Amino acid sequence: MTKTAFVGYKSQPLSVDSLVELIKKLKTENTYFFYRWSNRVSGIIPEVPTSENFPMLEGQLFNHQYELRWKYKQKNTYKVLLLSITDNHSDFDSLDNDWFVEERNAYLYPPTETRFPKDFIFPKVDIKQRYFLDRKTASVHFVALTLDQ
Repeated sequence: MTKTAFVGYKSQPLSVDSLVELIKKLKTENTYFFYRWSNRVSGIIPEVPTSENFPMLEGQLFNHQYELRWKYKQKNTYKVLLLSITDNHSDFDSLDNDWFVEERNAYLYPPTETRFPKDFIFPKVDIKQRYFLDRKTASVHFVALTLDQ
């Protein structure tokens, strides 16, 4: 089944405080996070980042409706991208493609596999992948993590 989608971004990099506020605003009851630093990853966790978690190289928030990604830019600011199945994000600039999504199951490997870092944390939830495609070309531009509803 395909659904229409929204892909948006913040035109100006956000400060850590602005990013943390945006994350708190977008967090829902069933939201998970993943953070990357130069020397470690967080695993998939339910804890909202605080300013003490920064600087980090990048991170993401995901739930059933959307995935928010942030990436270090410079001087402790972050570029932000939103991948969503809802279209009510007027505070983001839209990437002007005709987007649609396809969802597929995702599989997390057991801790005995060596595909993840040692002691990688992940919850017992049904994680899926959401493919964001351009309707004109059917090209996949983004793959987001999402949760089964």
